[in-house]
Amino acid sequence: MDREQVMRWVAGYERAWRTGDLEGLATLFTEDARYSRSPYDESEVGLDAIRAFWLEDDDEVFAATAEPVAVEGRDAVVRLEVRYGDPVRQEYRDLWVLRFADDGRVEDFEEWPYWPEKDHTAESGDG
Repeated sequence: MDREQVMRWVAGYERAWRTGDLEGLATLFTEDARYSRSPYDESEVGLDAIRAFWLEDDDEVFAATAEPVAVEGRDAVVRLEVRYGDPVRQEYRDLWVLRFADDGRVEDFEEWPYWPEKDHTAESGDG
């Protein structure tokens, strides 16, 4: 993988996300892909589980920007900024840690989301 290939994949992801293209997920993820919403969440495993997760999302307007941070072999890290609503009611920054299969689809997807004004240390958390 190189940066251009990674960003083509990200563009495909965003296109599928915007249009709710659940069938298009098969062009992005392997059949047995693992998809984790955060590094501490249990992964959704397989296309059917990923589709079910995507169905939970609403059709809210959003704007997103993305840039690759690192690409090494089959692994990539992408930084994103996403703003939901018009006017914006929620935003966050996110890192995606991706592992690509030989065919260019992702076999492991891990998100590291961060919302502004949310606690980010163990001492300031709820428990």
